[in-house]
Amino acid sequence: MYAVFQVGGQQFRAGIGDRVRVELMPQQVGEAVELNDVLLVSDGDQVQVGRPTVGGAKVKATVVEQSQGDKILVFDYRPGGKRHKVKTGHRQDYTWLRVDES
Repeated sequence: MYAVFQVGGQQFRAGIGDRVRVELMPQQVGEAVELNDVLLVSDGDQVQVGRPTVGGAKVKATVVEQSQGDKILVFDYRPGGKRHKVKTGHRQDYTWLRVDES
């Protein structure tokens, strides 16, 4: 059994017990989250596809961890003798969810 759901503009496919890394959510570690944007639900033989969402379907998950991704380095350079060189970095914040029910 699995479900396809949407969080933060991205779609994820997960079954019961799976861990999913989504964009940062305001909930704390250990809190329950209810996701209502369920696009597809499959229980083996039967598949329900929503238009755009499946009515009454919810995915219940628990926040397991709040973490950051790997650092991405960005180097900006403008040629032509302007002496413009800027090196910056970015680390995206993520929330790890454990799917309890779908």
